Amino acid sequence: MSNTDIFSNWENLVKKQLKTEDIYPILEKQNLEGIEVKPFYTEVQKHLVNLPRVEESTHLVAKYHESLEEEVFAFILDHNVENLDQKTLFVNNKELAGHISPKEEDQYFSLIDIFNEKEGSIDDQLAKELLAKDFKRNICVDISLHQNAGAAIYQQLGIALAKTKELVEAYSAEILNKLIFRIAVGGNYFFEMAKLRAFKIVFNQLSKEYGMDEVPYIFAETSLRNKAVSDNENNLIRSTLELASAMIGGADAVFTNNYLVSRSTDNSEEISFKQQIVLAYESIINVFEDASNGSYYVEDITKQFAEKSWALFVEIEEAGGYLELLKQGVVQKKIYDHAVEEQQWIEEGKIKLIGVNLYPKLDVKKSIGDLYNEKEIKAVRWAEMFE
Repeated sequence: MSNTDIFSNWENLVKKQLKTEDIYPILEKQNLEGIEVKPFYTEVQKHLVNLPRVEESTHLVAKYHESLEEEVFAFILDHNVENLDQKTLFVNNKELAGHISPKEEDQYFSLIDIFNEKEGSIDDQLAKELLAKDFKRNICVDISLHQNAGAAIYQQLGIALAKTKELVEAYSAEILNKLIFRIAVGGNYFFEMAKLRAFKIVFNQLSKEYGMDEVPYIFAETSLRNKAVSDNENNLIRSTLELASAMIGGADAVFTNNYLVSRSTDNSEEISFKQQIVLAYESIINVFEDASNGSYYVEDITKQFAEKSWALFVEIEEAGGYLELLKQGVVQKKIYDHAVEEQQWIEEGKIKLIGVNLYPKLDVKKSIGDLYNEKEIKAVRWAEMFE
C-alpha cells in the first residue's frame, strides 16, 4: 500500500470519527514556537544522522545527602564533602569550586555560570580560575534561567549559541570541549526532546565554523516554570515526563528539582531522585544514544528548531552579540514578549495545568504586569498568577 493510500485511509477514518469533513482545524494545534506540526506523518525529507552524546549513558544526579552515598554515583554539590571517591560531582558553588583539587580518579564538572545577565558581562577572573582547574568540564553555559523566565525553545538555543560565541571570542575555540550546558526541560514532551537534539545539531555546526567537530555536554534539569506550590502530586508527574524527555533526547546528565516548590524535605529529595531511578532501571531509557532517531515527527520538529535557533543566533551576532544586546535590553525584551504571550495562554486556558487553571480552576490573583519585567530576565512560574 502506498503512502497516498495510507494517508487517504487515515483521513477517511478521522472524518468518520470526528463526524466532519473539515478535520484539519480540529487536528492542527497552535504553538507559540512557530513550529509546524502535522497531524499525520508518512515521511521526512531527509533523515537525520544519529545524534551522539558525550557520556555513554545518562548520569543520574542527586542532590548530595549522606544517606545516598552508597547507592548514588553522581551528586550535585553546594558545599564541601570529604572522602567522596569514585563519584561524578557537579559543583554548584563558586567558593567550593575554588577550594577543590581533583585527584586523577575524580570526575568534577562546573555548574557555575560566569555570565552576569544583569550587567551584560563575563566574570573573567572566575572564568580563568575555573579553566585552571583539572575538571572534566570547566565552564557552565546556563540557559535554565531563560527557560524558567519564559523564553521560547528556539530562543533558548539561539542564546546558548550566542553565549558560546562570546566565550570563544574571549578564550579561543579550545573552550568548546570544556563547556557544559545547563538546560531546563519543560513539559512539552516531544518539543523538549527535539530541543536537546536540535541543540546537538547547531552546536556541532558552530564548532565546525572553528574547524572542530564537537558534541555538547548537556546537563538537563526539570523546569520550575510549570510547577505549582499547592499541586505536589501533579508536579511529580510533570517532572517525571520532563526527565523522560531529557533521557530520550540524549542528555548526558539529568537532575530533578524538588517537586515541593516552596520547601524541601529529606523525603522529597529522595523521591525526586527516585524518579530518575524508575526511568533508568525500569524503562531503561538512559542507555540509548539517540532513542528518538527515526521518528518522523521528532525528526521534523528537530530540524525546525535547529533552523529557527540558528537564524536567531545569526541575528544576535549581526546585531553585536549576546553581551551587547543584553546591555541594550534587546534579549530581555525578546524573552519578555514570549513569556507574556505564554502567560496569556495560561490565563485563557489554552495551556492547561491540571489543578491550577483546570480542575480546579483557581482565581487570578496577580496580573501579567505583576509577574514580568521587560528589562529583567527572571524565573516566573505560570502558577504564580493564581497563588
